[in-house]
Amino acid sequence: MNIRLEIVTRENWEKAIKLGVSRNQLNYVPSVAVSLAKIYIKPDGEDVEYIPFAIYDDQKMVGFIMHAFEENTTNSFWINGFLIDKKHQRKGYGKFAFAEMVNWIKNKHPQCNEIRLTVHKDNKSAMNLYKQYGFNPNGVFFGEEEVWYYSVKR
Repeated sequence: MNIRLEIVTRENWEKAIKLGVSRNQLNYVPSVAVSLAKIYIKPDGEDVEYIPFAIYDDQKMVGFIMHAFEENTTNSFWINGFLIDKKHQRKGYGKFAFAEMVNWIKNKHPQCNEIRLTVHKDNKSAMNLYKQYGFNPNGVFFGEEEVWYYSVKR
């Protein structure tokens, strides 16, 4: 397995928007198209920047993950829209891709002392993954999604 993150561009966006999850996961994660729309719409405010990544195993696109952040902060570094395509689930891609994203954020933003994400209250498999990497719930909810955080140790 050779997992890498590659920014979604005009060369790979059409393939990225074809990625999807199984029917029972549809309420847990936005579609790639919705995640990409956030870059233009900026629903989290003008100061938030978004970087969308396709997840690859060698040359095969297997998933999507997005990073949202406010540059001049220490704790507004988010992981959004994380999904592994339904055809590639249960093969370990999620674990490796998630670790890759956490490391990318830590390396790209040395001022970051906290990484955050939201997880649907019923998405137990995602919660288990996030716990493995040291994320914990903070008790704040946005609708049916709870904010989880990871304290970056340097």
